[in-house]
Formats: sequence, C-alpha cells, structure tokens
Amino acid sequence: MIILSNLIFIFCAYLVGGLNGAILLSKLKGWADPRSLGSKNPGATNMLRLHHAQAASAVLIFDLIKGTIPVYLAYFLHFAPVEIGFIGIAACLGHIYPPYFNFKGGKGVATGLGTLLPLGMDMTGLLVLTWLLTIAVSGYASLAAIITAIAAPFFVAYIKPEYIVPVSMLSILITLRHGSNIRRLLAGKEKKILNWKQ
Repeated sequence: MIILSNLIFIFCAYLVGGLNGAILLSKLKGWADPRSLGSKNPGATNMLRLHHAQAASAVLIFDLIKGTIPVYLAYFLHFAPVEIGFIGIAACLGHIYPPYFNFKGGKGVATGLGTLLPLGMDMTGLLVLTWLLTIAVSGYASLAAIITAIAAPFFVAYIKPEYIVPVSMLSILITLRHGSNIRRLLAGKEKKILNWKQ
C-alpha cells in the first residue's frame, strides 16, 4: 500500500510538472507556440527573447513553483529523502515530456531549481549565485544552466548528502537535455542571451 501511494504521488508530480508556463501563457495571450520560435524551448529565456521581461518572469515563477510544491508536500508528509528526490525528478520529467503538449517540453532548468528550493536557503543561494556569475561572465544562459546543474550535486554533498543520488540524477538529466547547446558552445555558434536577435 505504501509503495502504491508513493507511485501515485510520483505520477501526480509528473502531471503537475507537465503544466508548462510558457505554453500556457502563450495560449492565454494568443501568442505563437514558443516551441516554434526563437530557440524553440518553452522556457523563461526564450520568452524573454520573444516577448518581454514580465512574460519571462511569470514563466520562471510558475515553473519554479510547480517543481517546489510536490517536493514540499512530500517533505511534510514525511517521505524518505530518496522518495522526495524521485518526486522532484518526476516533476522535471513532466516539464520535459508534458503529457498535455504532445510530450514536447522544455529543458527542466527552472523546474529543477524549484525542486531544490526545499533543501534550504543555503542550497538555493549557491545555485542562484552560480547561475548569475556564469551569466555575468559568459552571457550564455545555456552555459549557466549546465554549470549550475553540474555544481548542484557538489553543493548538496556538503549541505544535505542524503539527497546526493536523486540530485545527481537530476543534474545528469538537465545536462543531457542541453546536448545541442553544448555542441553549439563548442563550435562557437551558441547565441548569448542579450544578442539573440542581433
């Protein structure tokens, strides 16, 4: 019975994760599907490029919250650390493969960060600082996401090591989703966040 309830909770986290903020906002506003324009990634960065900062901020907050809520609920229901970790991964998989949008979603960065917020302000601060510093130095949103994802397991190893396995899995998942970005970065063809339209 316990295993079944855990699986149901994981599946519900996947369904919540599938609610893509960029796609929903675009439908609400009558905008084109963000998967068809710009970087074709339905996330906050592409919404900034296609529209404006307010739209990007709304998408970012939405995608953060949908990752945070299932993890917080699991924590308060006294799920084991590994179970909480898999619930977070399920939310990210929902964002990446949304059942409501033909299983074509984003790269899971904001949702992944949202799942890590319940680990504490120290973890959150380190992740946000890593992302901001990488953006400031390089100007590449994709590189910032990759470096932050890779750094996450190292941070959690010192802060809450009981979550090292699921956080490492999440890190690998997000990094793999940036495979095309990595190839463009190595080839010098990746677009910087502020000169996408130049």
